[in-house]
Amino acid sequence: MSLKKSILVIILLLVVDQISKIYIKTHFTYQQSVEVFSWFKVLFIENEGAAWGAKLSDIFPVSDSTGKLILTVFRLFAVAGIGYWLYGTIKKQAPNVLIFAVSLIFAGALGNIIDSVFYGAIFDESYGKIATLFSDEPYSNLFHGKVVDMLYFPIIQDAIWPSWVPFVGGNTFSFFEPVFNIADMAISTGVGILLVFNKKAFGTKTEISSEE
Repeated sequence: MSLKKSILVIILLLVVDQISKIYIKTHFTYQQSVEVFSWFKVLFIENEGAAWGAKLSDIFPVSDSTGKLILTVFRLFAVAGIGYWLYGTIKKQAPNVLIFAVSLIFAGALGNIIDSVFYGAIFDESYGKIATLFSDEPYSNLFHGKVVDMLYFPIIQDAIWPSWVPFVGGNTFSFFEPVFNIADMAISTGVGILLVFNKKAFGTKTEISSEE
């Protein structure tokens, strides 16, 4: 897979990701939802932290603002590292499946870092109203933005665990709870490809040829 094809994949994913996020921010109020199917909803939320909304301030004795800044800087270094990894795989003419997977992961990481770096400085609040793009009164500043999520798949809602299940028997549960975005999907897909096609992604050309 050539560098041009990799860049095309990244650009296409970034465009779709950012268009979907900007549309949601400028057409939905916070926590507003639209039911597409009984098992799929478009639900607008914002993630202030890492995965599933976890914050550094919940773990370490730092303020929310400082924790958010540290997380954003860490993400920038992570994106740079993934980009270096991607460039190295292309330069070494690694298997296409590896280059494609890393391209997806890089595009997803870059898509979310755009939110973290810029959204706080270009959007105003979404609570109780629709946000304005390039607002004169942004909700925060650079490096303190929130990641926009909107894809929600409540396939099972308010089900009850059988009484015989240890620890959770009788409790209610739902599946699938997390709300995510296109960038998250790209990252998950890339990681999934690496797990499923591990031998093809990381094997030598001789090994791959012999398997085929």
